Amino acid sequence: MKIIRELDNFTKTGAPVYLALGNFDGVHKGHQQLVSKLVEKARSNAGTAAAFIFEPHPIQVLNPVQAPDLINTAAIKAELLEQLGIDVLIYHSFSPEIAHCSPRQFVEEYLVNRLGVKEVFIGFNYSFGHKGLGTPELLESYGAEYGFSVNIIPPVLVEGITVSSTFIRKMLNDGNIPKAKTLLGYYPIVEGIIIEEEHRGTAIGFPTANLRVEKGIQKPSKGVYAAFASINGDIHKAVVNIGTKPTFHEDYPVSVEAHLIDFNQKIYGQTLRLYFVEKIRNEMKFSGIDELVQQIARDKDEAYQILLKSRDSFTI
Repeated sequence: MKIIRELDNFTKTGAPVYLALGNFDGVHKGHQQLVSKLVEKARSNAGTAAAFIFEPHPIQVLNPVQAPDLINTAAIKAELLEQLGIDVLIYHSFSPEIAHCSPRQFVEEYLVNRLGVKEVFIGFNYSFGHKGLGTPELLESYGAEYGFSVNIIPPVLVEGITVSSTFIRKMLNDGNIPKAKTLLGYYPIVEGIIIEEEHRGTAIGFPTANLRVEKGIQKPSKGVYAAFASINGDIHKAVVNIGTKPTFHEDYPVSVEAHLIDFNQKIYGQTLRLYFVEKIRNEMKFSGIDELVQQIARDKDEAYQILLKSRDSFTI
């Protein structure tokens, strides 16, 4: 897959462009259905399967205070879209100037003149243009006028629930990892660079990899989790703590630290990816080190058993 930063760097090749529009936060099962239909159509017509995404998310520019955390980083989103068969991913900067573009201006300048789309694929609740005034029905009418087709993908239901990024974020906030996985179609991911912190884990016999996670990325709720950890192409079982270390601190920022089971290497500065499988318990404050160590040992054993049962269903 080719990733293009800014639409100015896109060059038409002569192949018809089949374009997915949206933010695709989480690349969940609803997005997957949309992209699968797009890729199938592009392949059967010798076309280019492309996706156009504003980066950062428009709400982060227009109303940053209300902007939700995102389920995936831009890099993980690209990886997931590539797995689905997208040929070209265009990340285009969102700005206040673009926000004032009317729906017609957006269609004419971006879709027609600069991309020359053959067909466009959108979700049922897609909006575009100034104040989000553009609707799927309006895009259909512009398509008829400018000579491209519009495919509107209806809501996707899983276990009676309409799949949405908003609902998945709620499941992560609730620590409901199995439900989030069901709607995503894969284990929820958190990735970060391993940094040095207090070395408390090493001192008590459970060394941890402390992650610096990109700002604005959704994490599961505070607590202890069973997760698969990926580093340098290898997969390890892990028990992960997300929290503020209340046993040691009155006030501490939320951190993500993973103890990789049966692993003992120095990996500072490297990227670690966590695939969350199940929440074990909520965050707790312990009376002392001994109580904490005993609980971590129980958490480690429980995580190991959970991951042993889940390993056959785990794929990257």
